[in-house]
Amino acid sequence: MTHFIFIFAKKYEMSEGFDIRKWFKNPEDLLVISGPCSVESRKQLIATAEGLSKIQEVKVLRGGIWKPRTRPEPFEGIGEEGLKWMQEAKERFGFLTMTEVAVPEHVDLALRYGIDILWLGARTVVNPFSVQELADCLRGCDIPVFVKNPIAPDVKLWLGAIERLAGAGMTCIGAIHRGFSSYDETPYRNTPLWEIPIELKRLRPDIQIITDISHICGCRELLQEVAQKALDFETRGFMVETHCNPDMALTDANQQIKPETLKKALDNLIIKKKNVDTDEFVLQNLRKDIDVIDDEILNLIAKRMNVSEKIGDFKKKHKVTVLQMDRWKTILEDHINKGAALGLNEESVKQIFEIIHKESIDRQL
Repeated sequence: MTHFIFIFAKKYEMSEGFDIRKWFKNPEDLLVISGPCSVESRKQLIATAEGLSKIQEVKVLRGGIWKPRTRPEPFEGIGEEGLKWMQEAKERFGFLTMTEVAVPEHVDLALRYGIDILWLGARTVVNPFSVQELADCLRGCDIPVFVKNPIAPDVKLWLGAIERLAGAGMTCIGAIHRGFSSYDETPYRNTPLWEIPIELKRLRPDIQIITDISHICGCRELLQEVAQKALDFETRGFMVETHCNPDMALTDANQQIKPETLKKALDNLIIKKKNVDTDEFVLQNLRKDIDVIDDEILNLIAKRMNVSEKIGDFKKKHKVTVLQMDRWKTILEDHINKGAALGLNEESVKQIFEIIHKESIDRQL
């Protein structure tokens, strides 16, 4: 099978029109990739593609052909037939096309039907064996490939997948930030953890990163906010799931939007200037660092409150008093001492933890 794929790889040529290779080199261009979570039918795909063709910013039509469902489901992707419809949509509307591949057979079929760009999904990236197998079968075929972050917040695992593809000779490799799984309660389907794509960019400034706002949000209501935040963090583009009839989608219905809704969202984005003097650029980056840290603080406080509620349940069950003053005095003193060692003002540390402690007590009552 690997040799068979290699034969097709040698024949790979990208569609005319928008040149994804130039996008990799031009830091000013914003890439918008859109289309249905799953290709369900010819009618659904063509209708969605027709709607997207009216949006100038959308250059790439995405479509899920094989769906790695968390549990066995009746619909796990349309398979090869959907690639024929992707090919038709490309010819009719001039998009580049893009799909996810998880095994060598997917690569073989995608290349046969002229798919222009591939991506490796979060579930694939967690397994270095799977990534290496895909890298080996792509050797000799320099098709653009994007790598989604792994499910777990592990920048080394993400970086490792990119390095395996680069080791196989791929020169057009991008990254997709789609958020990370978490047991904590957050507004998101997958917690953004913006500090991780920022760290990937620090480690590999040559790798261009786009943001899959659909998988981060998991719902339509948060898309605009997350898109703007991603843009403020200098993402190079977006992946957004669209569907001609989102409520009837067979997969991830809650996070898909109509093409016309995407158009409105893109029009409302504020693209901030990048050509600033050195001092202003430094200030902007420092403010971004502050924003990331503040988000971490909020997530940690929320996690602490969840633990406090569990402690409260335990105390009620075992008839233990909520307030235990001796323990609280010891803890507060310890926090103040640790804060002082870190160069923090003692009174400020005291006030912060008194507020946190009060909130914890309120949740346990």
